[in-house]
Amino acid sequence: MTSEITAAAAGTWTLGDLTVHRIGFGAMRLTGSAAFHHGTPSDRDRAIAVLRRAVEFGVDHIDTAAFYFSRLRSANELINSALSPYADDLLIATKVGPFRNYAGEWGTSARPEELRGHVEENLRQLGRDHLDLVYLRRMGQESVAEHFGALAELREVGLIRHLGLSDVEPRHLAEAQAVAPVVSVQNRYALDHVDPLTEELPRICGEQGIAFVPFYAIAGAVGPRGATTAHDEAVREIAEAHGASPAQVRLAWTLSRGPHVLAIPGTGNPAHLAQNVAAGALHLTGEEVQRLDALRSAQPVKPVTG
Repeated sequence: MTSEITAAAAGTWTLGDLTVHRIGFGAMRLTGSAAFHHGTPSDRDRAIAVLRRAVEFGVDHIDTAAFYFSRLRSANELINSALSPYADDLLIATKVGPFRNYAGEWGTSARPEELRGHVEENLRQLGRDHLDLVYLRRMGQESVAEHFGALAELREVGLIRHLGLSDVEPRHLAEAQAVAPVVSVQNRYALDHVDPLTEELPRICGEQGIAFVPFYAIAGAVGPRGATTAHDEAVREIAEAHGASPAQVRLAWTLSRGPHVLAIPGTGNPAHLAQNVAAGALHLTGEEVQRLDALRSAQPVKPVTG
């Protein structure tokens, strides 16, 4: 499935007052062969070309963060260079909370009073006067109320349009909703990743009309180091039956979780970009979805810690 299929094939969802196609683009892999300082930094011209091609394919939802950078590349700088001035219908989502220094090392996550600096850094790098959607990325803290409240204040003054949460449990969603509206939740969720603490979030979000945005849907167990090649036999057989790739099957299964589920596959490869977008037109049969669901149910469950 590599024909000229656009993002419209996946349908749409509305985040607050912003409607986007359900196939978007994640910028994490834009900066190199793997995320962050893993792998080899990307070719700048090719990365810019991929971003512009994504928009030509109808992608109108780009997910990024100021801490998405490699030794030579910054995702936000690439987005700014490729797409500014931005189209009115382009939603750029970013995340705040984590911190990496210039050497790429992870530092202490932001305190609530430091989140404005994180927001302003994203604004500066992207060349914008407001951010469409900002996720509070939880960094292990028990409560998100104070951090989320700090972002809600920035929303009130117009620096942020909509708020989301990332890497949270259902209790954190309820806690944040007592402070301000949540339009989206972004968690790790894939065929080969099961976390009992967060497993109910796709259903909860669907019932409340909140977008659920899985990350590492294609990368699977290898996470930030790239896309997995360890595809189960069921995935390979379903892919062959549809003339598709295993990665496209993983994306199609992700979208099958509900109309509120948005995919944000990332790549720096133009061919992979076309395949990812085309996955929005891949419709699995009920039997195939059940087979993949069974495969996921058989995965080792992430141990609960706390």
